[in-house]
Amino acid sequence: MPPSPSPLSPSVIVTRLRAAGCVFAEDEAQLLIGEACTAAELADMVERRVSGLPLEYILGWAEFCGLRIAVDPGVFVPRQRTEFLVHEAAALTKPGAVVLDLCCGSGALGVALAAAVDGIELYAADIESAAVACARRNLAAIGGQVFEGDLFERLPAALQGRIDILMCNTPYVPTDAIEMMPPEARDYEPHVTLDGGADGLDVQRRVAASAQQWLAPGGHLLVETSDEQAPQTVAIFARNGFVPRIANSEEFYATVVIGTRPTAG
Repeated sequence: MPPSPSPLSPSVIVTRLRAAGCVFAEDEAQLLIGEACTAAELADMVERRVSGLPLEYILGWAEFCGLRIAVDPGVFVPRQRTEFLVHEAAALTKPGAVVLDLCCGSGALGVALAAAVDGIELYAADIESAAVACARRNLAAIGGQVFEGDLFERLPAALQGRIDILMCNTPYVPTDAIEMMPPEARDYEPHVTLDGGADGLDVQRRVAASAQQWLAPGGHLLVETSDEQAPQTVAIFARNGFVPRIANSEEFYATVVIGTRPTAG
């Protein structure tokens, strides 16, 4: 009779992950095996994943735009669909541009844009202290500055009228829809990073109402939203003086609304 497979063999780990509902069990198993330094550590990592803890919290990082972004427990995990927002921002960003990553979480958007465009002057802000600490680690190597506060409240006044690109991945899940989200997000990520109010657009309204004074003439505000919410986001942008447009990606299954501050008026 052949011996039973080891409890830490790849096949057993894949089976356990798949039984726990992990869609990409094979990929996750390889990541866990590659990250663990000892058998005991691997066993612990597998147990935590099977219990429902997000993979990124276990690994300590998330892949985003081909980069490893440090992600601490309690910090919003960057989604692959948000790579589309970075691609759209990169197409509008010139070397040396002043960039703000607002509601920055781990700082993934700013880090990815800095990797795509040379010499940007990068700032970030978030209301969550855990996110700010994580973002500061991620932005340290590229000289970015991170501020803790509600939207624009703690940014240096000298930035007003200077920002060329404002990326803002605001929470846009309607409050009543949070309970329908996957448990990984609903149970482990702070609800302030998910909850966009009754229609999901409360934070977008607040950002759009204040962004004009921070953007340079011709500067751009980019937010991620759902395809269904996009027309409302466009209307919000237009009411606040922006020239808005919608960008969609079938590849990323993502929708981004881009508002441009007019160069005059």
